[in-house]
Amino acid sequence: MGSGSGSDSDSDTALVLGGGGPVGLAWLAGVLAGLTDAGVDLGRADVVIGTSAGAIYGSRFAAGETPGELYERQLAGADRIAMKVTATQTLRFLWAALGSRDPDHSLRRLTRAALAAHPDPDPGFFDVIRPLLRGAHVDGDPGNWPERALRITAVDVLTGEVTAFDADSKVTLLEAVAASCAVPLVSAPVAVAGRRRLDGGCRSTANIDLAGGYDRVLAVAPVPKAVGPHSGAQRQAAELTAGGTAVALLTPDTASRRAMGRDLTADARRPAAARAGHAQGTAAAAAVAEIWQNRGEA
Repeated sequence: MGSGSGSDSDSDTALVLGGGGPVGLAWLAGVLAGLTDAGVDLGRADVVIGTSAGAIYGSRFAAGETPGELYERQLAGADRIAMKVTATQTLRFLWAALGSRDPDHSLRRLTRAALAAHPDPDPGFFDVIRPLLRGAHVDGDPGNWPERALRITAVDVLTGEVTAFDADSKVTLLEAVAASCAVPLVSAPVAVAGRRRLDGGCRSTANIDLAGGYDRVLAVAPVPKAVGPHSGAQRQAAELTAGGTAVALLTPDTASRRAMGRDLTADARRPAAARAGHAQGTAAAAAVAEIWQNRGEA
């Protein structure tokens, strides 16, 4: 599937899951479990749109793993992602992302810096992502995607355009998710379908605008806004709402931000972040259900 923000589907509901590193992923798992435990039926989603960490959990959810299972694994310390980000990588990232007030120019600066830092692909990155996908289909057959509609975002290094890979894209799920998780300057851009691709969160941490065309959207964004002049989750949600879409957007509240801390790679914070996400999801369930399950229904 090519780049763009609209949906050509007649489907009704879209579940959008954003990125945020290991800690953001834990919070995301908690939110999904909290919503489910409080009665929100996430299984109503006609499509799941995942970015970065959201691509990992979106794939597993689409393949049938329950939010409760995702959550319990975070509490148990499973699904560990060892991310080592140096001060130099952070400074280079900030220099590239903040070097322009124009979103497209900022993104091109970031993709160029990423390619300069890692001119060659790293085949070993697939070995990092593969175990995180667990029950989702990850073998070499491009047709083995989950039955539930799933779209995985990644950014083209040369053009800066976002692509939403799906079951019709003739790439494996493992390739798509690896590309969506390739953090600029930390991981090498991933070769997918003859192009080098990066983390879909470079352009937007959740890419909520890709749910355009659906009647109801539930978006869970561990990081509300990308570094630089890019459109944040609140703005994208507002634009969809202005176009007639009913949107429920969850971003970390004060308690969740405190539990998550500033270092979203800190493995020790995952259980606390997951619990905070569960509490927030539980508290938000009634408001989410009003949009997600009840709009237009008798």
